[in-house]
Amino acid sequence: MNLGLKRNEVRLVDYTPEWHEEFVKVKKEIVEYTNLDEHRIQHIGSTAIKDMAAKPIIDILVGVEDLSMVGKPLLQKFSEIGFLRLKVDRPGEIVLAKFTDDTYEEKTHFIHIVEYQKEIWRNLVFFRDYLNSNKTTRNEYLELKMNYLKKSTKRINEYTDFKEEFVKSIFEKRKARNE
Repeated sequence: MNLGLKRNEVRLVDYTPEWHEEFVKVKKEIVEYTNLDEHRIQHIGSTAIKDMAAKPIIDILVGVEDLSMVGKPLLQKFSEIGFLRLKVDRPGEIVLAKFTDDTYEEKTHFIHIVEYQKEIWRNLVFFRDYLNSNKTTRNEYLELKMNYLKKSTKRINEYTDFKEEFVKSIFEKRKARNE
């Protein structure tokens, strides 16, 4: 299994069950180093969706009680297992990344720290579960991603923007179900 993307690179690779195995390995490290409850650590993103081609980066969701209380001690524990905080401004989220080496050119994993069971947490878990349980929607999402790659400049921000309407439509399904 080859993990990693360079800055602004967008590349999809075929699904592999090794992504889940990698998540399980990293989850164990997170629990060991941070003492966070394992139920607050979830595999999200396209690598967590069966049969979904994805960017070869493992996305991990970590739920905390209060985001404003995340400080240096917890971030230091993540650093000890190779995760560094990124200078990313996302409301309600702290983002960490793991890199292939100390040049910091190629990311292999992301951790998204959010408040447990709040809006962002519920949206991201619902998205994963909904696509895993709905083959038609999963295929629509895959087609959308492939269409982007056929006609794009392949920059990560454009890729994210291109998918945004679809992703938000799935979040709206959660709200309609009141989950």
